[in-house]
Amino acid sequence: MHAAAMAPPLTLLLFLCFVSSELAAGVHGQHVDTLGFISIDCGIDENASYGDQSSRGLRYVSDTGFIDAGLNGDVNPPYNIKGLADRYLTVRYFPGAAGSRSCYTLRPVTKGGRYLVRATFYYGNYDDFDKLPVFDLHLGVNRWVTVNVTSAGRAYIFEAVVVCLVNRGLGAPFISGLDLRPLGDKMYPEATVNQSLAMLNLPRPSATYSFNRYHFWRPASTYNIFRYPFDPFDRLWQSYGDVEEWTNITTSTAVDVSNISSFDTSSKILWSAATPVNRTQIDFTWSPDSFVNNDNTTYLLLLYFAELQRLSSKALREFDILVDNATWNGSQRYTPKYLSAELVKKMVQGSSQHTVSLVATTDATLPPILNAFEIYSVLPMTELATNDADANAMMTIRTKYALKKNWMGDPCAPKAFAWDGLNCSYTSSGPASITTVGLSSSGLSGDIDASFGDLRYLQSLDLSNNSLSGLVPDFLAQMPSLMFLDLSSNKLSGPVPAVLLQKRQNGSLALRTDNNANLCDDGVSNCETAIKKINRILVIAIVVPVMVATLLFVVAFMVLCRIKNQKVSWTANNASLRDPSAKSNVYENRQFTYKELKLMTANFKEEIGRGGFGCVFLGHLENGSPVAVKMCSKTTSQGDKEFSTEAQHLTRIHHRNLVSMVGYCKEEKHLGLIYEYMHGGNLDDRLRGKASASTPLTWHQRLKIALDSAHDFNKFRKLLLVHLKSTQLQLNNYLMPSYTGLEYLHKACQPPLIHRDVKTTNILLSADLEAKISDFGLMKVFADEFRTHITTQPAGTLGYLDPEYYNTSRISEKSDVYSFGVVLLELITGQPPAVTISDTESIHIPRWVREKLSVGEIESIADRRMGGEYDVNSVWKVAELALQCIERPSHERPTMTEVVLELKESLAPELLHSMGYYSSAPSSTVDLSATSIDMRSDAQASDARQDTMFELEKLGDGSVTRMEPAPR
Repeated sequence: MHAAAMAPPLTLLLFLCFVSSELAAGVHGQHVDTLGFISIDCGIDENASYGDQSSRGLRYVSDTGFIDAGLNGDVNPPYNIKGLADRYLTVRYFPGAAGSRSCYTLRPVTKGGRYLVRATFYYGNYDDFDKLPVFDLHLGVNRWVTVNVTSAGRAYIFEAVVVCLVNRGLGAPFISGLDLRPLGDKMYPEATVNQSLAMLNLPRPSATYSFNRYHFWRPASTYNIFRYPFDPFDRLWQSYGDVEEWTNITTSTAVDVSNISSFDTSSKILWSAATPVNRTQIDFTWSPDSFVNNDNTTYLLLLYFAELQRLSSKALREFDILVDNATWNGSQRYTPKYLSAELVKKMVQGSSQHTVSLVATTDATLPPILNAFEIYSVLPMTELATNDADANAMMTIRTKYALKKNWMGDPCAPKAFAWDGLNCSYTSSGPASITTVGLSSSGLSGDIDASFGDLRYLQSLDLSNNSLSGLVPDFLAQMPSLMFLDLSSNKLSGPVPAVLLQKRQNGSLALRTDNNANLCDDGVSNCETAIKKINRILVIAIVVPVMVATLLFVVAFMVLCRIKNQKVSWTANNASLRDPSAKSNVYENRQFTYKELKLMTANFKEEIGRGGFGCVFLGHLENGSPVAVKMCSKTTSQGDKEFSTEAQHLTRIHHRNLVSMVGYCKEEKHLGLIYEYMHGGNLDDRLRGKASASTPLTWHQRLKIALDSAHDFNKFRKLLLVHLKSTQLQLNNYLMPSYTGLEYLHKACQPPLIHRDVKTTNILLSADLEAKISDFGLMKVFADEFRTHITTQPAGTLGYLDPEYYNTSRISEKSDVYSFGVVLLELITGQPPAVTISDTESIHIPRWVREKLSVGEIESIADRRMGGEYDVNSVWKVAELALQCIERPSHERPTMTEVVLELKESLAPELLHSMGYYSSAPSSTVDLSATSIDMRSDAQASDARQDTMFELEKLGDGSVTRMEPAPR
């Protein structure tokens, strides 16, 4: 299915001439490199960037600084073919109603110059709909092209400064990449303020890309693309390909390009040329692209010639140039100059097909040559944009008040896409002007921005029903065309400018200012009275709270003096729920002094790790039991907060797969936590550190660790043994009290908890590889069971951080699921979250795994340290589970309960084999639904966990196995 769909990419180019100032976008942080290049990979994570290998390191950045609309998507693995450029792996797409417009705003360094704008589209079934979209692409206010995606595996590249995608109701518009490249002042003079040049598509089945800019370097069999630095302007030049009747000639001597403006002296594009073999002419044909062209379209054909061989006095290379059988060069026969480039160009009117022929004359002793050629369609730029002053003012207003609406691209043009709330005046001879701005009930706050005063033709301004504050600015009285001004129902204060009041009085301005409690619009005397009243209120508002605060401070100080010598003990009495399977703590949470910590750690001698807010040291209690002592760093600003958070949570959560707290130290200058010591170190070290070389983890052990982190391996093993003793046992008829690991935090704790920092360094191992989750300093309470998320500032570790959480600051239990999916991929591959693929480049582990799985290379991702000792189907199943965990959007990810069930299904064959039960006989088939969790409402499930005796009845001999909750 996909082989046929994966057609090679297609390209179209646009050259522009800009004379007006650029629009100030409502987004920030645009990256422009030292060459003036803007290179955007649409859909990658915010702040991400990388060096593109095909362009010798041009830096591609996220599109976050160029647009504030749309969603990110990833190309599906079947279309992630080998050799595909990184910018095709992600897209930004724009779901919405037909007729909606989504715009990128590019801000070039130099105004008034010519620019190449290249837009790239690679569908790759990113949305899983397998529905090829059709949408319009606008450049500024002019329609550029209709993007008609006819193949999910084909890249469409349109080189065209605002780029807008318009929904036609035939699928969501999307985009993969955007490039902006400054050109020389004299290059392509046909690109003017009234017309642009669009690179014409020429579909050729054998070509990697299909755009009409060709060179004749060999080996052409690779269809290699030349771009920066081969072309200093980063134009994409494609090899024309192998033509049986042609050969090529090259030179190592520089070709003089001073006679043409299209090339820089450093370019080597023209150092090679095509010439026919045993023939006297070169022929090629081309057809217009239906995307942008019709019979009325005009095309620009550019042919480049330079003689590359030093000819003898008797040799002559002479030929005629024919287009559609009409001679271009008239009676003057054409002879290319030695090592001196020349450009022959001409406009051609549209038709179904065109033929270009270079035909040797009868006097010629050598066949014709062709060094390169380009074909463009000429696009009239007939739409007039909004005048610069109005457009810049509205962009500033949009940014200041963070207005979304449909405020993208040009405010007034095209007329069908004018911004909501604006009325514009259109003329046939000049740019549009804004006459009405209606922003009533738009959530505006702060002062009235001075940019409103730049709208010289504004007649009506409605700012009512907002939260605007401060003074009414004087510039409103100086706006020459303003006839209606509504400032009612805001929080404005002070006097209304006298000129505005005069205009209202003489009837030249309709002014509304009611419902502004502190605004005076009836003269200075009334305003002075109001100000005195406000001052009295302010005095009362300030003095009374200060007096109350002082009294409270005195009372608090007296209370503290009484309890000065009492120690505050943090206990587990506030635990919302103890897991039934958890063992009783060996130690009670006790308070230690800093002196005791120094003693138990031998003056902090042995550092065994670094936590989220400080170092971790090995210590020993009085009875010799080892403990881990985590000390809060004095230099971290978040240490106090994370310390308190971790201590609070450790006192209320208790079970075997979460580290147990032994005690704490809380003195004025010293904060510390003491918890059980895990002899096996952390999972990261066991996968990739020193321990991985001497005692690498087996696949069985890795699955056990995964299940411990998510659930409870030992409980699953016991249940599996019970199940094996009866072939008729149906465990799913009973409730199993086994909420542990991350599942325990999400489901059993009341209120539920989100860890927020699940990673391999926070999974600790005992000597027998029992896994426990640690480091709860970033944990958040998910207090309301009916809420789908909470909003908080992004925190966690890059590589494990949920992109949805990072982009929206909205967190849910699915954020932990994402991080756990990354951990699963590490267990499979032994690789870190950022997989190194070259000396200069690394990619996120999910993308790397997807690439390998898309071509069936499961063995290439499995950790070599396992020595091939694993069940391929089991590894594949866990890999698919891990990729499900990192799906975007988050609602498509499984819950931890579902993850647990999948892990059990993967672990069961390995576990049976290790216990000697492995058999292909039907009688030993395991019903894994037996271990599923009761999915009744939380209240019901909680009651069952606390009060129910669980019975697993073994049929046949009458015996009963009882599983009871642990003592409470």
